[in-house]
Amino acid sequence: MVIEYEDFARLELKIATVLDCKPHPNGDRLLVLQIDLGEEKRQICAGLRQHYQPEQLIGRQIVVVANLAPRTIRGEISAGMLLAAHDAATGKVVVLGPAEPLAPGSKVS
Repeated sequence: MVIEYEDFARLELKIATVLDCKPHPNGDRLLVLQIDLGEEKRQICAGLRQHYQPEQLIGRQIVVVANLAPRTIRGEISAGMLLAAHDAATGKVVVLGPAEPLAPGSKVS
């Protein structure tokens, strides 16, 4: 699918710092992350439980779609989505983040 630039430009990508991460109580593939986006703190859910232990993500900086409408995932609010890459050959999933530390809330362009 091809999208127009205007559609892509509507996405608000920001750097967030993971403050806390725990297994989702009702989802065996999900983690619940508490993140700092600079101007606010939020909760997001991510299907990373098979790829990361919660303590591996705490303190890490990640890229988040910050203007995604919140939704409830198995009883937990998810107010954003983190970006990750999947290597089809190895099955490895890598959470995307900045190469150097940045202030939480920094815009990604």
